[in-house]
Amino acid sequence: MNEFSDNQILNKERPFAPQTQKRRQTDTAVSWVFRLATYGILACAAYIFGDIIVKGAPVVFRAEAPFINVEFFTRSPETLVVFETQDGTERQLAFSDYSQWKKDNPGVEIAKEHTHSYSGGGILGPLVGTALLTIICIVIALLIGQATAIFLNEYSSKGRFINVIRLAIMNLAGVPSVVFGLFGLGLFCLFFPVITTASELRVEGWRAIQLFGTEKYLAFQGWGTCMLAGGCTLAVMVLPVIITACEESLKAIPMGFREASLALGATKWQTIRTSVLPYAFPGMLTASVLGITRVAGETAPIMFTAALAHKDKLPWQGLAVNPESGFFGRMLSQVFGFFTESVQAMPYHIYTVAARIPQSEYTRPMQYGSVFVFMVLVMCLSALSVFLRIHYRKKMKW
Repeated sequence: MNEFSDNQILNKERPFAPQTQKRRQTDTAVSWVFRLATYGILACAAYIFGDIIVKGAPVVFRAEAPFINVEFFTRSPETLVVFETQDGTERQLAFSDYSQWKKDNPGVEIAKEHTHSYSGGGILGPLVGTALLTIICIVIALLIGQATAIFLNEYSSKGRFINVIRLAIMNLAGVPSVVFGLFGLGLFCLFFPVITTASELRVEGWRAIQLFGTEKYLAFQGWGTCMLAGGCTLAVMVLPVIITACEESLKAIPMGFREASLALGATKWQTIRTSVLPYAFPGMLTASVLGITRVAGETAPIMFTAALAHKDKLPWQGLAVNPESGFFGRMLSQVFGFFTESVQAMPYHIYTVAARIPQSEYTRPMQYGSVFVFMVLVMCLSALSVFLRIHYRKKMKW
């Protein structure tokens, strides 16, 4: 007599197969829950992006040539003046244009006039500031982050100390950005050591040490609110992401590549440079571009350390230079003066026009236009990371 029935033999061979109609129905219901959740998220994202595109695209694009609102990209934000003349005509002009209009039309009487801060002009200042902050951040973060990843994966020995370092790096990746902003404010803006003159000292006591034989002081007074402080703060914030991603890219390279290179007589650095880094480069590049995407959208760190809501001039305009100093002195003064300038930035500009000023129909074009441009910029950076990863992985054949 057969000890097992047919069903028992079938279930023994396929232990995870649905056994009853009820289980099949449960499985179908669960799959539909997950499917609907996914579709719901996609629908919300599509609605948000669609709303931004519908309301923001008309600000950037025009129906007639040159089809792009060039003024929106070539002017910095200004106060928008909305006024009505005696004949009932309503006009909307940026403050500089309004001042010129009043000079050109001295006999026209204005019946009504009201202003809207940061809602006129364009977004040139925030775009330039965001680009400069991102460049400073990524230069610092890439040099330190990739060097740290190479050390942790290739040179360090396994042990408790290295494990603690890796755990600390992973924990830093989860720290809120506002904490990094306060850290940057305290370290780079208020405490970082600088060499300065007596007339520029802002601190006393042990925080101002006179350099021997000179009239200069080593002062622990920080750089103030400037793009250098903002870029360094963003670099510290994005370092955990770049270090972790670069280290994982290095771990993905087979150990046989290293062993073969060492067996041929190459040094440790030659092995890393010729047999490891070229193959890990696509992943490291993707991590770097995604890091750029993240720091470009941060608001809290730059709000504490670098950004201003309004700035008339671009960072390179109006730099003060001492004419009595030599050529190199003037160059050094210009470079340092440039990096210690405050800037505008797109995230802070969007926060200002969306949350800090009264909302009306006159402020919406600047709000949605800025968000639309920033969204397109971030999407282009994300698409660039995907393209570069695919492009370089196709060229690297193991």
